[in-house]
Amino acid sequence: MKGRVLVVDDDLALAEMLGIVLRGEGFEPSFVHDGDKALEAFRETKPDLVLLDLMLPGADGIDVCRQIRAESGVPIVMLTAKSDTVDIVLGLESGADDYIVKPFKPKELVARIRVRLRRTEEPAPEILQIGDITIDVAGHSVRRGDQPINLTPLEFDLLVALARKPRQVFTREVLLEQGWG
Repeated sequence: MKGRVLVVDDDLALAEMLGIVLRGEGFEPSFVHDGDKALEAFRETKPDLVLLDLMLPGADGIDVCRQIRAESGVPIVMLTAKSDTVDIVLGLESGADDYIVKPFKPKELVARIRVRLRRTEEPAPEILQIGDITIDVAGHSVRRGDQPINLTPLEFDLLVALARKPRQVFTREVLLEQGWG
């Protein structure tokens, strides 16, 4: 699993360490050290996940989180030294998906990043192609070239069953099961 991670933290040593860890795990990190520049960096890098400190020069992490959340559903993980319950609740209520208190274990951070990225992955829509016939399984539509083909739900289910295994011979019973369940 690869992913672009935007790290918003003013601690340069920590950012360097995060870069080493993230690159070692196959992620592509980018960095910004100022809250006022975070939204611009977010728009430019189009990350798959944001690691966000609360205490930043310029806009604080809560403001940055709200700004990002106002225009994107990308996962945001707060990574901060603030461990009070009030801060944790404020961070989560501002739109963060997770909250990790410093000091943290790098392996746990990577595991949490992977969980957040796994939840945002959408399966590719299933499109079946047989000759010049295109079947959009999720969209429940069939086209031959540019022409739509109208099918009943039963006909569609049977066509999908046959198209998924084009070289297989089906018994009547199997086709009945596919069509009528």
